[in-house]
Amino acid sequence: MKTALSALGRRTAPPPISWLMKTALARPKLISLAAGFTDNATLPVESSRQLLNNILRAPKTGQPALQYGTTAGEEKLRQLTALHLQKLDGGHDRAHSPERVIITGGSQQLLYMTLEALCDEGDFVLVEDPTYFVFLGILQSHGFRARGVRLERDGLDLAHLEKVLTQLKKSGDIRRVKALYLVTYFQNPTGATTTLAKKRAALALLKKFERAAGHPIYLLEDAAYRELRFDHGADVPTALTLPGARDRVIYAGTYSKPFATGVRVGFGILPEPLFTAVLRIKGNHDFGTANLLQHLLARALESGTYDQQVAKARCNYARKARVMKVALANHFPANVEIWEAGGGLYFWARLPKGISAGVNSKIFQAALNHDVLYVPGELCYADDSSRRKPSNEMRISFGNASEANIREGIRRLGAVLRKYV
Repeated sequence: MKTALSALGRRTAPPPISWLMKTALARPKLISLAAGFTDNATLPVESSRQLLNNILRAPKTGQPALQYGTTAGEEKLRQLTALHLQKLDGGHDRAHSPERVIITGGSQQLLYMTLEALCDEGDFVLVEDPTYFVFLGILQSHGFRARGVRLERDGLDLAHLEKVLTQLKKSGDIRRVKALYLVTYFQNPTGATTTLAKKRAALALLKKFERAAGHPIYLLEDAAYRELRFDHGADVPTALTLPGARDRVIYAGTYSKPFATGVRVGFGILPEPLFTAVLRIKGNHDFGTANLLQHLLARALESGTYDQQVAKARCNYARKARVMKVALANHFPANVEIWEAGGGLYFWARLPKGISAGVNSKIFQAALNHDVLYVPGELCYADDSSRRKPSNEMRISFGNASEANIREGIRRLGAVLRKYV
């Protein structure tokens, strides 16, 4: 009998993160360096309890927090979010207006709704090569097409971006290009951070090709890992600070990664008419993010608890990153290229060309046999017929694993690589 599922329901493939998590749960002795979970030990249990107690202590504060809120989000949290971003951007307030802020169920919901509002089946989104593989799942499930743009350690290869846009113009497909998606801080999966100069140049290139497209081409900046910097470099301002950004830059942020992943509250800053379209879509999704969690975050931001938690998380991840760096130096073959993290949760390893670390490779199977799990880098590349997906890379996370498991997991993985590399 014919299925009753929609085209989207039939088309949606199982997310790689699902089977990676299932594999880890099914093997208790396995050390997972795959999932991008945050660290259990640093989660703000005590401070969250105190904040919630303060909120729920009296009906005057407890009842509003336990009632439905508005679709756009709790007003105070929207104001605090705008101020928080202004502070991160050095006081710059060109595009940090509370009226343009929408509070979402994690930044993932913001990404999903933005694509729903922007793209029709067959439209193109340009992505980094490699990029956040869960974002690729959204594209695949909706029938949106992707074109990859090579990534360098300081962000996009701008010459390649212009080449891709030129090719799309020649083919006539530029009319279907809606956005360029960038994970700009300590990128998932590589750890790369995009410079402000490259953000400026990318935005200029998009505007250059808008006439051929016949509509705006947006820069979608995903800053999920921005506040997890632990190196000593200066913070890079967002694309929101650039001239012309107010009408063309979509900013996706989150409180989940820096504060607590279980809180699942994100936010976006969007230009019109996209803001109104996404707000209407969110009304159909849930007509408002969990109100109690929004009140919790507003209290955390106001009281300084949020900043304290971010500082604690940064110190913890800096320590774990150092442990992984030393372990990689001790156990990985010298001809494996490592992209070192200056923040975020990941290291990126590139094996010599011709050696596969993909899902069906001998290396991946041998790693499982040694009870260690990583993310095969090929999962982080979009389906793009203009190039072959590299299979010689791996994403390795230090976020959730203990220091002992980081050392042992890298030792096991190094033993596998020394056999095959």
